Amino acid sequence: MRLLAIESSCDETSAAIIEDSSVRSVVISSQIKIHAEYGGVVPELATREHLANLQPVVREALVQAGFAASELNAICATQGPGLPPALMIGWKAAQSMAFALKVPMIGVNHVEAHLYSPWFQGDPPRAYWEGFQPNISLVISGGHTLLAQVNHPLDHAIIGSTQDDAAGECFDKCAKLLRLGYPGGPIMDRLATQGNPEAYTFARPMLNQDNHDFSFSGLKTSVRYFLEKHPELVEDDVALPDLCASIQAAIVEVLVKKTIRVARRQRLGCITLSGGVACNTGLRKAFQQACEKHELNLQVAPLNLCTDNAAMVGLLGERYLQKAIPTNNWQADIRPSWRLTEPA
Repeated sequence: MRLLAIESSCDETSAAIIEDSSVRSVVISSQIKIHAEYGGVVPELATREHLANLQPVVREALVQAGFAASELNAICATQGPGLPPALMIGWKAAQSMAFALKVPMIGVNHVEAHLYSPWFQGDPPRAYWEGFQPNISLVISGGHTLLAQVNHPLDHAIIGSTQDDAAGECFDKCAKLLRLGYPGGPIMDRLATQGNPEAYTFARPMLNQDNHDFSFSGLKTSVRYFLEKHPELVEDDVALPDLCASIQAAIVEVLVKKTIRVARRQRLGCITLSGGVACNTGLRKAFQQACEKHELNLQVAPLNLCTDNAAMVGLLGERYLQKAIPTNNWQADIRPSWRLTEPA
């Protein structure tokens, strides 16, 4: 089985070649520098970049894998969720290739690809379904923060989600208040390693509520009000790392405690962590310490599969084929608001 995967849900144009559950190549064209000027992703600019970059990215992925397009057995692409015009570029290109080659066309849910990415390990990454354990999975990114109970591969149920801002969104918005630049989350993480996480106290919304949901808008608001009273701290080289560490500590504490709580309540011995925010070093360290304390296994997505990429899309798409999930997608449309609770 040789499969081409395409990812274009937001601001990364990516293609990957999967052969027999192993990634043979993955190419990513990032747009961070383009959107940095605007402090966030501009959908029209993202779409133009996808148009310019998709063909070269796909061609390079084939060259690195040593395959011709005629040797592919299937095509898959992110069908949703994501920015509609950005999704459309990758989806229509994948449909065209699948139709021309007369091979199956698979639509993959972007968040579901993140959900299972902790089971794609190694260099090059490979799907290790045989090592799968029932788990509580935390998916955290700029647009998504959710908890899922995963009983078997492709058998999952969403048990908690954010009621407003996602964790990554909170990181970026707070970083913007601190004038750290874009994307702010990684900058805040780097500065937080130099600061005192107990220097300032910020809200921990819904931490003690008896549910599995999250809310981060209140934390963002508490940071904004605090900085309105103490604007001088943003320019203080000593205070700034302390602010970053304190904000990060508030976000991390909520994520860790609520995830550990539900894992123990459901009597599941494994937690998985994935999505762009899973790159955060403070978050990884806190989860490792908490899981060791409670004797839980922690499975974290590799750093190169945390951010948006076609490798995770392709490995999940291959699983769809193995399980004979319908692949008649030559005429299907994108699904910008595709929820994990909705069928493929």
